[in-house]
Amino acid sequence: NFAENLLQYRSDKIAIIFRSENGSEKRISQRELYNDVYRIASGLKKLGVGISDRVAAFMPNIPETVIAMLATASVGAIWSSSSPDFGIKGVLDRFSQIEPKVVFAADGYFYNGKQFDSQEKLLGILEKLTTVQKVVLVDFSGKRDTTKFDNAIRWEHFGNHEAGEIHFEQLPFSHPLYIMYSSGTTGLPKS
Repeated sequence: NFAENLLQYRSDKIAIIFRSENGSEKRISQRELYNDVYRIASGLKKLGVGISDRVAAFMPNIPETVIAMLATASVGAIWSSSSPDFGIKGVLDRFSQIEPKVVFAADGYFYNGKQFDSQEKLLGILEKLTTVQKVVLVDFSGKRDTTKFDNAIRWEHFGNHEAGEIHFEQLPFSHPLYIMYSSGTTGLPKS
């Protein structure tokens, strides 16, 4: 399992150093990363997400994106993502092909010194993406509003908060890990 190999160490050594454009910094140790992945993986399992199901992210490159991807891989599901600066149609052109069960999304992002809210776009995406059972909303820009969504849960409330061992699904080498897309410049993006 891809995630099992990346999470084999659980020390206080730093696994992720994140620096945001807005100046904030976050450091996550190997132990903290393992525990965070366990929590999110347990939430995915509780929703019935398993081998070959699809999980998508509408998030910037933040630690929660890495954690959600590793949790997805640990349960044998297939990960995909789209940048929050894409428009609704661009995201739907991609995600409608893969029919995700769960979408992880950030409330916004920072670019070129400005803050952008992603939640209205997310509402437009979810209106057309009927396969989504749950939206896990990350408070990245400080403007998260889960009341806008029928099926949303806050990132920090998702999953099992008690420490535990991750059960890593053992998968063949050929099992898909991640769905990427072509640019879509000659028609719909191809996954």
